[in-house]
Amino acid sequence: MTNAELTRAQYIDFVQTAGLGVVATVDAQGRPEAALVDLAITDDGDLLFDSKVAARKVANLAGNDRVALVVGFGRVSLQIEGPADLLVGAERAALASVYTEQCPTRPAMTDDFALFRVRPDWLRVYQVRPGQPPLLTVGLPE
Repeated sequence: MTNAELTRAQYIDFVQTAGLGVVATVDAQGRPEAALVDLAITDDGDLLFDSKVAARKVANLAGNDRVALVVGFGRVSLQIEGPADLLVGAERAALASVYTEQCPTRPAMTDDFALFRVRPDWLRVYQVRPGQPPLLTVGLPE
């Protein structure tokens, strides 16, 4: 399913402008954990975020790679779901440069940090419209 209301360029621009999002994971007992994270986005629309390796989300993602994210905190937000891949080796090095370029205030990508890529497989645009029902559009941008 594609999103006729949101182009890939608009999606990428929205995420880059927001720069932050909330990522939600679940632990082995199904308990949720949510955290505000810095976000970067690739030209393909994949999302990147990092985390201290000792953080709960890293352990949670080792057991269940699915995440839900909310990007945007105003009248428009994106709700995104997909698998989060722990990046290693050459792929980590290549995407770490994308991440640090877009998130320059983050600490250097050392072994103390895990870098994740989310490949969205579901997206909803949520627009608050005063005096009217919210406008919802579901689907990945083309």
